[in-house]
Amino acid sequence: MSKTDAPTAPSPLDHDRLLIIDFGSQVTQLIARRLRELHVFCEIHPFNTVDDAFLADFDPKAVILSGGPASVFSEGAPRPPAKVFELDVPILGICYGQQVMMEMLGGKVERGHNTAEFGRAFVTPEDEKLDLLQGWFTTDKEQVWMSHGDHVSKIAPGFKVFGTSPNAPFAITADTTRNFYAVQFHPEVHHTPNGAKLYENFVRLAGFKGDWTMSAYREEAIAAIRAQVGDEKVICGLSGGVDSSVAAVLIHEAIGDQLTCVFVDHGLLRKGEAEEVVTMFRDHYNMPLIHADEQELFLGALDGQDDPETKRKIIGKLFIDVFQKHAKEVGDAKFLAQGTLYPDVIESVSFSGGPSVTIKSHHNVGGLPEKMGLKLVEPLRELFKDEVRALGVELGLPKSFIGRHPFPGPGLAIRCPGEITRPKLEILREADAVYIDQIRKHGLYDEIWQAFVAILPVRTVGVMGDGRTYDFACALRAVTSVDGMTADYYPFTHEFLGETATRIINEVPGINRVTYDITSKPPGTIEWE
Repeated sequence: MSKTDAPTAPSPLDHDRLLIIDFGSQVTQLIARRLRELHVFCEIHPFNTVDDAFLADFDPKAVILSGGPASVFSEGAPRPPAKVFELDVPILGICYGQQVMMEMLGGKVERGHNTAEFGRAFVTPEDEKLDLLQGWFTTDKEQVWMSHGDHVSKIAPGFKVFGTSPNAPFAITADTTRNFYAVQFHPEVHHTPNGAKLYENFVRLAGFKGDWTMSAYREEAIAAIRAQVGDEKVICGLSGGVDSSVAAVLIHEAIGDQLTCVFVDHGLLRKGEAEEVVTMFRDHYNMPLIHADEQELFLGALDGQDDPETKRKIIGKLFIDVFQKHAKEVGDAKFLAQGTLYPDVIESVSFSGGPSVTIKSHHNVGGLPEKMGLKLVEPLRELFKDEVRALGVELGLPKSFIGRHPFPGPGLAIRCPGEITRPKLEILREADAVYIDQIRKHGLYDEIWQAFVAILPVRTVGVMGDGRTYDFACALRAVTSVDGMTADYYPFTHEFLGETATRIINEVPGINRVTYDITSKPPGTIEWE
């Protein structure tokens, strides 16, 4: 995993290391995720930082070349150093990684001529067996996830074909003498059901011991935090969600009372949330905590604003202003800690300085000015949500916090499309509380990744009893996910939806119509847009 925004600390553990060279795929970090599931230590580094000296210093036991949006024909197309093919270690090329491997080793890549494949495809095997594919092709074909326009038209010398798809005649190729493997599809994504087995086979062939655990991550993260921070003071932006809570406990374990948490109550929280967070961290963890009641500041700045991007930027800037103010109060803190995760990063900025495309701007990392006066400490930015929860278990956080649904930094502001007003926020809080209560009452909370209500920027005519109403409509949303990168809607029964809609309309003045959003997002933007 890459070390960003921090000096590299000596690892307290001796690990075999796998290098992932990033060419900009939106799902590169999923490769790291699959390897971590196999307890393999890995680091992601963008192609433009990997040179011969880096390879000699890093000394990888194996290398994976990621996918990416470029074409090998483009001027300045990203490439690994030629030295990587002289390391005498197993190499796996994925999608663009396959194409650049073939092109550099003497094969040929062509632009798509009715050969592009995007989405689900099926690969069929050749007669010769390949150790990389143990456990594959128990039937006559394997489902995979393709995402390519260009295609390999001639494989490099020494390679053989071990699998084909309708539009990829070289879907799986290998040079077994050199332990070079290349696939046109993405084995790391959920839509390649047997992809994890392929990675398992690859790390087994490379001889990894599988000794990288969440306990090891905790130990190394603590060492890295101490190396970065030294004797300086840190403030942590605490939202009360899983991410910032785990980050706060981890950093507190590393540096103790050098850390002060700042809980910003911006008036955009869920019902009862402020009291719950303050109670847990002051009473349960005995951490220094500033409860910054800044509702008037935030809601005043948002008054009259209806553009979603403007609202996100206002909130992001005000968060930094508040953190800077309280940094001075705690004795001139030099660092700001955040619970930023990898899905936040990949949808906000290019991870590790690589060429992936920016998707979202409202996450922690999206609104930070270049000169904010504080350096960042983000010990979770390489982890997925389920890994953060596992780290929370390792750190002893209460189950009630570890299992909480994600809640965005801008809070209810992005669940309130259109102009934000205090009455609308109060209606939204009450409706959301009823919805979550229903989910808990029916035993569904842990089956759902994230559920929330959005109050829509429309008012509708309705009849309640003998009277005419003109109130807001709200939308219910619930999605399932594993890692926060893809999501699908949760299939509530009609009975549940009917019961929930009735409760909201009866118990929440100001709402007279309820809808359910069944949008899915693969790969996923989970929060309301």
